[in-house]
Amino acid sequence: MRFLYTFFVVFSVLFFSLSANKASAWGFFGHKLINRTAVFLMPPEMIGFYKTHIQFLTENSVNPDRRRYAVEGEAPRHYIDIDHYGADAIYTMPRKWKDAVAKYTEDTLKAYGIVPWHIEVMTDRLTRAFRNKDVKQILLYSADLGHYIGDGNVPLHTTSNYNGQMSGQYGIHGFWESRLPELYSNEYDFFFEKGAEYEPDVLGRAWNAVTVAHLALDSVFRFERELTERMGDDQKFTFETRGRITVKAYSEPFSRAYHTMLGGQVERQMRSTIKMVADLWFTAWVNAGKPDLDALIEKRLSEEERKAIEEEMEDWQKNRKFKSREDDQFEGNLPDKYKNYGYLPNFQWEGIAGINLKNRMKSLKRELCKYPIAPPVVLCAQMQPLKSPVVPAKADTQYDTIILGIYRRVNILSEVARTCELRA
Repeated sequence: MRFLYTFFVVFSVLFFSLSANKASAWGFFGHKLINRTAVFLMPPEMIGFYKTHIQFLTENSVNPDRRRYAVEGEAPRHYIDIDHYGADAIYTMPRKWKDAVAKYTEDTLKAYGIVPWHIEVMTDRLTRAFRNKDVKQILLYSADLGHYIGDGNVPLHTTSNYNGQMSGQYGIHGFWESRLPELYSNEYDFFFEKGAEYEPDVLGRAWNAVTVAHLALDSVFRFERELTERMGDDQKFTFETRGRITVKAYSEPFSRAYHTMLGGQVERQMRSTIKMVADLWFTAWVNAGKPDLDALIEKRLSEEERKAIEEEMEDWQKNRKFKSREDDQFEGNLPDKYKNYGYLPNFQWEGIAGINLKNRMKSLKRELCKYPIAPPVVLCAQMQPLKSPVVPAKADTQYDTIILGIYRRVNILSEVARTCELRA
């Protein structure tokens, strides 16, 4: 049996590594790899159904991130700032939702994240979907549950200092959960001695995952700080071209050194996540009475259902009504002399520099205009340039805006920025 799991998992990782595009956020790359690999830990009664829909489960693993700006209440399902409640809160926080509400109020809990409780909620929803033999809901809830479990196992999803903004380590969130897995997951050991196992205490398992992740934070921050002091910014960062976009990224030497200092931490967390996803998919199926999934294999999603899912995803992208906490973090951290200028949120692109503005302006204007900016200028603040700034050779004369060095997860413009009025 071990050979069987090993064969399928190795095949899955090799296939995914060869076919996946680099993306943002344990990141898109990590979430897709986790859901795909978890499929191969399913027992014989489940693996036929899950393998049939493996591409759907892989691609839709990032749906919760896609809708976090469009669906009210979505954002706090991805994290819990446990340190907001005190230094020892990881041990003293009430585990049951009703007890936590009684102690802190529901509004407070939702303000600082609810990921462990939402993992339990999603497991219950998946159980009902199995019981109802609802193929569409089984697939959507399985994909979503895998995502939330993944977030709950990431150390930087358990702290108020989620992107190093309180410790001068801007960008560490994406570095740990996205850059490192993209670079080194092909070296990870995804051999599992056991397949999916029943979990009698889903909420307890969720809290255990959050606790383990939170206790890893000391190494996450300390090692990055020590390595930065030793190597300096010149060796820490590099510029990479991804398609038509030039992005600032952590250099391979810095990434390798940090990954080594962490001593397999990212790999351990990813393995734990994969196993937990498989276990809770299996648990939901068992709790539903072990319905015959082989009988559902032929009940594929109809064209109407697929179209409805696609339209919903498009709607999430078009109707971004809500800000995430990343958008608000500047208020207490932006230097005073810049507070009268508008700012750009930590958004989904990693950098915009040297790109064809003519082709991107329409989309860019649509996204930027959804955020409050004052004065009616995107940004006109002179900041310290990097030693090797990336500057477009020439602005497209058809447009008024030149935007340089917007770096996701750095959260401030670290290059010289020039902007003119953004036309309506």
